[in-house]
Amino acid sequence: MVTYIGYDFKVSPINPGNEILIAELGSIGFESFVETEDGLLAYINKDEWFENILDEVYILNNDEFSISYSFKDIEQVNWNEEWEKNFEAIEVDGVCTVRAPFHDTPKTEFDIVIEPKMSFGTGHHETTHMMIQHLLKMDLEGKKTLDMGCGTAVLAILAEKMGAQPIDAIDIDNWCYLNSLENAERNNCKHITVYEGDASLLEGRAYDLIIANINRNILLRDIPVYVKSLRKEGVLLLSGFYKEDLDQVKERCAEFSLKFVENLEKNHWVAAKFLF
Repeated sequence: MVTYIGYDFKVSPINPGNEILIAELGSIGFESFVETEDGLLAYINKDEWFENILDEVYILNNDEFSISYSFKDIEQVNWNEEWEKNFEAIEVDGVCTVRAPFHDTPKTEFDIVIEPKMSFGTGHHETTHMMIQHLLKMDLEGKKTLDMGCGTAVLAILAEKMGAQPIDAIDIDNWCYLNSLENAERNNCKHITVYEGDASLLEGRAYDLIIANINRNILLRDIPVYVKSLRKEGVLLLSGFYKEDLDQVKERCAEFSLKFVENLEKNHWVAAKFLF
């Protein structure tokens, strides 16, 4: 029987504190997360845990955040049960619903069913929400599309439902890769191919639309790779960074002949659209 160590974090401000904390904990072996009203529950296999495991979690020493925590042994965690307690369906602009299988079928034009496991990209985070908004304003019929850093593949799934094909969905995280495969099948998607890896997989590929919802540093590094894989008059959607980072992202894109079109903003997060 697998035993987990469960941490109960109280986080203030919760946004973007939870997002940063999840990213840092995931990098040191935490497998599963459940966001709560006042913070985050995080779980790690006891075999992977050691006493000073949080010493390198930088946000815990960041004066901009107030974070306290407690932890205890937990046996046989039922992840789906934990998520059902906390996962709510979301509706974007009255057009697209992202929900779990246990939610009622909505009346929106697009209905995306995501098994609420521990991957990123359920649609609840501001960046995913804004990327959905960008896509809903576009004509995707027949567009060859890339969902880079796909998480749960929610954006790839929406793209297919809007007529895009073929679609590649790529994530470096094995859990995200597996969850994306499951979710694509769950939504009866026929044109999504999921890959485990990074931007090095883009060599020799060309797309009409590239969606990259990752983080600022990776985006700044990989923008030249995206441009190389973007067809003329192709669209690049970027998110995963803050409002104060937008100018730096725009400057980097301009270096590679990408024209800034517009951006959306939600709780200091930004999702920007560029045209090649």
